[in-house]
Amino acid sequence: MSAETTPDAFREELRAWLEENCPQEMRDGKMTENGICWGGKNWQFTSDAQKQWLERCAARGYTVPTWPKDYGGAGLNRAQEKIFHQEMDRINARKPLQSFGIWMLGPALLHFGSHEQKLHYLPPIARGEIRWCQGYSEPGAGSDLANVQTKGEDRGDHWLVNGQKIWTSYADKADWIFALVRTDREAPKHKGISFLLMNMEDAGVETRPIKMISGISPFCETFFTDVKVPKDQIVGEENRGWDVAKYLLTHEREMISGGGAGLSGGGRALGAVINDTMEGISDATLRADAMRCEIDSLAIGLTLERYKDQAEAGQGAGDASAMLKYMGTELNKRRHELMMTAGGSDALEWDGPLGNRAGDWLRTKANSIEGGTSEVMLSIVSRRVLGLPG
Repeated sequence: MSAETTPDAFREELRAWLEENCPQEMRDGKMTENGICWGGKNWQFTSDAQKQWLERCAARGYTVPTWPKDYGGAGLNRAQEKIFHQEMDRINARKPLQSFGIWMLGPALLHFGSHEQKLHYLPPIARGEIRWCQGYSEPGAGSDLANVQTKGEDRGDHWLVNGQKIWTSYADKADWIFALVRTDREAPKHKGISFLLMNMEDAGVETRPIKMISGISPFCETFFTDVKVPKDQIVGEENRGWDVAKYLLTHEREMISGGGAGLSGGGRALGAVINDTMEGISDATLRADAMRCEIDSLAIGLTLERYKDQAEAGQGAGDASAMLKYMGTELNKRRHELMMTAGGSDALEWDGPLGNRAGDWLRTKANSIEGGTSEVMLSIVSRRVLGLPG
């Protein structure tokens, strides 16, 4: 599909393709943890339909529709991207693939990576062949992320990396990790950091899952002991990794604000989810709260679209991504509170008629931490967006 194709012609062709290629099983809008296809070398598909949907979309470039075709995307322009999402929503289609490679590393590579790096790393991400995790936070570098102490010693043709990361989401399932590593211990803390790509199968890499209050263990501790990282696995300039890190964080926060991690409880309207109880929606107070939540969801969705339009014109979200992340976090927590209220005692069961609604609700508590704590987000908004005194 060329950029010159008219919007109506693009919509017509896309609609026909979706009707023919999207399996019926993938038209339930299910974007909860169990409904997401994460991809990766060790990924086990939940059904033949999930596998078919990924393969068909990847062949078309629809897992990353706006990426250039050379790097595995469909090369859609902004107008076509809007139509793409509208048509996906029209049939309630699941996203064929979600991953940190798509949400975070991909945009960073497109902006900072060399042409060779883009050709090497991006197509496998688009096809769901490689699953990535993020190595940012450390025991002493959470909110003060620039205080990372994981170090990389220059050994000529490689760095020798030693250190520890914490809250590394899905590190035990990932194939590769993108990490912030201190490569100049004498430089100011924001200046001596490099952005490195590492294979999780390399000698010296170890992960340990951390069990959460929800009963699952998506977060891990990750340890590096004399890990050899080739010099061509740096993104951007040596000791200028903080530039890459900041750029990536804006995309991470935008992703969280829009429920990109599948945290929103599904692509269906909240009222429809609540009505699964067959009685909760009859409560007038609950119905009013659900409507407010839906209106706020539409508002933040439109706000995200506005920022995407601005990005097309060369104006990214920047520090406003902190505002989007905070609002998305609070909205997602409200949504799950309402679903718990509607479910009554059935919602308290871990594997009952409503599924693991209690676990999903508890999982949202982590939203206030991951991608930057709510307190830090509010501080960024107050100082850098509103211009209030520090």
